[in-house]
Amino acid sequence: MIFKRSLLQELFSTALSTFLVLLGIMVAQRITYYLGFAARGGVASDAIGTLLGFSVLRFLPLLLTLTLFVTVLMTLSRWHRDSEMVVWFTSGQGIYALIRPLLTFAMPIIAVIALLSLFVAPWAVEKGIEYREQMDSSDEISAIIPGMFKESKNSERVYFVESYSTLQNKINNIFAQSMQHQKLGIIVAKEGQHETASNGDSFLTLMNGRRYENKPNTPEFGVMEFERYVLRIEPAEAKQEPPTPRSKPSTQLLTERSPDNAAELEWRLSLPISAFLLVLLAIPLSFVDPRAGRSANLILALLVYIIYNNILSILQSWVVRGKLTPLIGLWPAHVLVFMLFVYLFYRRLFLLPLLPKWLSR
Repeated sequence: MIFKRSLLQELFSTALSTFLVLLGIMVAQRITYYLGFAARGGVASDAIGTLLGFSVLRFLPLLLTLTLFVTVLMTLSRWHRDSEMVVWFTSGQGIYALIRPLLTFAMPIIAVIALLSLFVAPWAVEKGIEYREQMDSSDEISAIIPGMFKESKNSERVYFVESYSTLQNKINNIFAQSMQHQKLGIIVAKEGQHETASNGDSFLTLMNGRRYENKPNTPEFGVMEFERYVLRIEPAEAKQEPPTPRSKPSTQLLTERSPDNAAELEWRLSLPISAFLLVLLAIPLSFVDPRAGRSANLILALLVYIIYNNILSILQSWVVRGKLTPLIGLWPAHVLVFMLFVYLFYRRLFLLPLLPKWLSR
């Protein structure tokens, strides 16, 4: 009982630290991606936080699955390395006795993975697509990044602002270039603000500036000073993309039968199943051979995890293309991992009784 309580406490502490590390790595990677996307003008800078939240919810099932696998593997590997597992065996407990406390720890997390995979992640994907469509349909002023030139979506205008305060709705040092009536116009203003009329039309009001106008390939040139100048911002029309299987609710995938929907549904179901199998597989993989080094089994386990996920992805694509029936689906990968667990488990089961004597040499 004391050993099992100690095992559960170490599993929870290791899982928390492992999850935070993996989450930090994923967040850093996604932030880098969205910042690069925003620098190219793809999204507004203030939308990065929202898109990051949807992205985290989408990848959370995979993150928790990897956390479970690494947690069990690292905890049992330390027990082997520090001879705590020898005490476990000499006290009359076999390797099979580890399954119950490990599943006690893992099953609530596996239930959360199933909930996230079947319901939360598709919702996050759907809301992320809707949010992107809303950004595409917004005017170009909302996507302006201070210090960078920004071209309008219809390529008729170019903007540059030095600073933009969304709270005060104040824009400082504005440059705008446009083409109107076959004349090139350049507007420079000290300040301005973004205004929305009662009918929903959007305007950029500029104060205290100048407008330079020139007809290309002619000497015609004009300069106009103004105290107030209003530019109408044309609304953009976002293309409504049809929903993908990844964004559909699981109940809709069940009712609408197609290879794409069947492959997506089986992928969602495979995440909790793979988490369960990986927890079991971590028991024999955690055995540490002192001659092989401390990280050998961890490298082997991560290789198994990568191969497992790649096989699942390949089988999913085969279901989509019709090379596999949905009845077979992704099950060959799960059966293969379960057979590997049975083989390694019984191999350790017969070798471990000789372990204390072998270590004493």
